[in-house]
Amino acid sequence: MEDDMKDKVDQLTNYIMKNCLWQFNSRAWDRENQNEGILTRAMQILCDEPVEKETPPARYYWSEAVYLAGVYKSRYKWINDMSKDEIKVLMKKLKDNIDYLTITGSLNQELKDPLY
Repeated sequence: MEDDMKDKVDQLTNYIMKNCLWQFNSRAWDRENQNEGILTRAMQILCDEPVEKETPPARYYWSEAVYLAGVYKSRYKWINDMSKDEIKVLMKKLKDNIDYLTITGSLNQELKDPLY
């Protein structure tokens, strides 16, 4: 079961890393905000939950999340058969993985430069 979840996270991660420009922000805090904002909203969309979109940044995150959730539903059909609780676990693991790859595990020292 754990191997299956890891494989699914890897598939979703691979899509983001190859196709989503938002992962390339130049500052760690921008990446943290975007990862949280987009992936949380994508999870909410996949779980048919209400999504906050009252502010301009929230609308931007929502628009990216709508696209990402649509791609995930059409390209990775198995996500449509998952329960809401399973989707929440999957998306949490995905966010943790994306945070590691784009922030905490990144070798890009400019991400952590306080003057940048």
